[in-house]
Amino acid sequence: MEKIHARIVAIAQENQVVKGRKMRVDTTVVETDIHYPTDSSLLGDGVRVLVRAMKRIGEIACGQGAKLRDRSRSVKLRILEIGRIARTRGGPNRERLQQGYEKLLSSVSRVVGQAKRFSCEIADGMKRAGEVMRQAALESLRQEVETIVPRVQQVMRQTKQRVFGGDTHVAEKLVSIFEPTTEIIRKGKASKPTEFGKMVKIQEAENQIITDYAVYAKRPSDSDLLIDAIETHQQRLGCTPHVAAADAAFYSSKNEAAAHERGVTRVCIPNRSTKSADRKREQKKRWFKQGQKWRTGCEGRISVLKRRHGLRRCHYKGEAGMQRWVGLGTVVS
Repeated sequence: MEKIHARIVAIAQENQVVKGRKMRVDTTVVETDIHYPTDSSLLGDGVRVLVRAMKRIGEIACGQGAKLRDRSRSVKLRILEIGRIARTRGGPNRERLQQGYEKLLSSVSRVVGQAKRFSCEIADGMKRAGEVMRQAALESLRQEVETIVPRVQQVMRQTKQRVFGGDTHVAEKLVSIFEPTTEIIRKGKASKPTEFGKMVKIQEAENQIITDYAVYAKRPSDSDLLIDAIETHQQRLGCTPHVAAADAAFYSSKNEAAAHERGVTRVCIPNRSTKSADRKREQKKRWFKQGQKWRTGCEGRISVLKRRHGLRRCHYKGEAGMQRWVGLGTVVS
């Protein structure tokens, strides 16, 4: 997808649709395809996947080794009970909520213990199949169980820290059993203060041509992206932009100086917190206002990418799927 996009940019430059005199950049969040994460729902997801895998293991192994005790129903009832307590009028009862989570964690812990036992029995040969293909299916299920169990254990740890320890800011918090790389991102939007997905950079030149896009494994600060964006612009288009525009999140005096050193004549990035009269006067100049007016087109481009080209939510799985999804949406636009 990156090669196809680079070729499209090259064709646009050959036909003089884009000359590289201007550059604007902004970031957005592409959400992963997950439900809103709560501790109880994540534990329920983990139990559902593990029980389903153990049932298939039992069918293939014809009942050899340990027997499955299905605790799906009791876990579901605990989750519903926690939901009712959380919705109690006047605020949730903390003591009752903790009791509900204690029972839920106890049931989940037993399911995890069973899953580990099933995995060990497959590895030891106690649970086995007579046919090669069925044995391969058993090994595949064992790998699935060994992948999901650590994730469920991580959710159990963060649940204990939040519910019983009062720690709501757990480091490396897992928000999905199925998409473990999903990040919690807050960009200050009134309509959606918290988003779950990946940070994406969209960079444009004249005539709304997207010259570069990037999906970040870990969310960077916007201010760390400006100089890289200018260097990418130089590599792709073979020239330094005369105007570089971005919103206030990209501003730093270091960035502004570095951009001028690289040959950018007009850096149109506002400093909202400045108390300098000279800086305020600079930001009121006609060229600066025109640059910022042109920059707002990036907001429109991101809106179109989300509404018409699917970048509101990624329907592919994993980090590679996110890269592919964003690439497809960018190329199609």
